[in-house]
Amino acid sequence: MGYAQLVIGPAGSGKSTYCSSLYRHCEAVGRTIHIINLDPAAENFDYPVAFDIRELISLEDVMEELGLGPNGGLIYCMEHLEENLDDWLTEELENYVDDDYLVFDCPVLRNFVEHLKGRNFKVCGVYLLDSQFMTDVTKFISGCMASLSAMIQIEIPHVNILSKMDLVSNRKDVEDFLNPEPRGLLSELNQRMAPQFVKLNKALIELVDEFSMVSFIPLDLRKESSIQYVLAQIDTSIQYGEDADVKVKDFDPEDDD
Repeated sequence: MGYAQLVIGPAGSGKSTYCSSLYRHCEAVGRTIHIINLDPAAENFDYPVAFDIRELISLEDVMEELGLGPNGGLIYCMEHLEENLDDWLTEELENYVDDDYLVFDCPVLRNFVEHLKGRNFKVCGVYLLDSQFMTDVTKFISGCMASLSAMIQIEIPHVNILSKMDLVSNRKDVEDFLNPEPRGLLSELNQRMAPQFVKLNKALIELVDEFSMVSFIPLDLRKESSIQYVLAQIDTSIQYGEDADVKVKDFDPEDDD
């Protein structure tokens, strides 16, 4: 049985930086992970890439050969990847044995997730949202909806991460969104939106609350304890290391010290 993280989120949310920091952390503690790039538009990495979609297809080549723009080219690349799951991806995955831990920097692809499950991988979705995006309740709800959409689409354990906390100048600007109270969210949302949106606001907050989407783990890449805590939450969701005597230092994600 293998284990896998699918690192997803909006462009610029810090996915590649997360992968890089995670690799360095695991290397420092003597733990082996393999990071796979499934972004056909990627250019450079500051960590070893186990295998790369650009060996199969690249955005640059598609745009040049087919005359497509960036968006059309990305769609073409993802469709090509899905068509080659049983060939290219299966062949690449054969290089890894039971208990290997893979981290995929990738878009949301349901067929890809099902392919991993079919090969006996326990998979967790790791959704990153830029903490600097969290400036008011409307943006918070927008981020929650995007994360919820990904969670419903791929139907796997899901961990939400508020990334780039090391770049936040005033933590108080975002701390209300780390574990907010639904009634408070609704009240603030109603204050910011026009009266005709009251029913919609209530429905959105109830949806967020029902799917437990009001909880984000802050990630401060300056702190090894923060990376360790995030990794521990992900490992727990996929039952990694349950048979091993793994001890994780207690960490309060809201502690700035």
